[in-house]
Amino acid sequence: MGKIAVYVERSTIASSFEMDSLMRFALVARRLGHWVDFLFRPDMYKIPEYDAVFIRALTDPLNSAYVAARLAEMHGVTVIDDPASIRICCDKIYMYSRLMRAGIPMPETVFLTESELTERRGRQLFEQLGNPLILKAPNSSFSMYVERADTTKDFLKVGKRYFRRADRIVAQKYIPSDFDWRVGILGNEPLYACQYTIPRKRWKILTYTANGKAIHGPVRAVALSEADPQLIFCARQAAAAIGGGLYGVDLKQVDNQYYVLEVNDNPTIIAGDEDRKATDLYEKLVRFLLKDKGAV
Repeated sequence: MGKIAVYVERSTIASSFEMDSLMRFALVARRLGHWVDFLFRPDMYKIPEYDAVFIRALTDPLNSAYVAARLAEMHGVTVIDDPASIRICCDKIYMYSRLMRAGIPMPETVFLTESELTERRGRQLFEQLGNPLILKAPNSSFSMYVERADTTKDFLKVGKRYFRRADRIVAQKYIPSDFDWRVGILGNEPLYACQYTIPRKRWKILTYTANGKAIHGPVRAVALSEADPQLIFCARQAAAAIGGGLYGVDLKQVDNQYYVLEVNDNPTIIAGDEDRKATDLYEKLVRFLLKDKGAV
């Protein structure tokens, strides 16, 4: 029997969808004969008592989830997400640099310093990358701090705001589409595939109203057996450039070509969405977490 700790924050279990997927994970683990506990921040000292830790809280080097990951790593406890993956994926400059070195197909991408935030540089970027531009702060998540600039005025306004929180930002070529692909990768093997629909009159999968309401479209799950092998190959190559853990690879499709938008650690797993066509998703997670303990 293996012992698994699921590390959560109260914000995690506030979502019924997220909690439903966690309960499915726990039920599968227990059906396989393993012990599962949910740990919160005050329980972090218990991590060395477990064989594996599954982090289901917002990962960032400044958040408690990273402390939990480091504590697990220090005590030889298998953990997803591992600290290295958190550091890489929470810094888009670092992440894109690794993807570029690995030759992963991506939208054309430029890193900018604050001294480049000028009208002249903005005009050059519109000529180079097209209009609109996509601007990203390095530590963005859930589509926050990802905006489009249609004019040099937008470029300067958004860039000025982003440079308050970073010394470099990302400018990227815009690829219009009706959806983004998301492929889950676990241990360099595909876990699930789905399409995140972009809502009408929007240009990205998730936006927020002035009062903080999230606007997103439906998720369409695709069986791995029905997914384009080239899509899966591209996602696997991108994940391998980051590490060997759990990742959600976001891609755009243009005809028969795929372009990696980013690689996310701690990808969303919502009951009825990502797991709809991946019936063995939770079992694969359990077996991956406990494979080094021989308790699978």
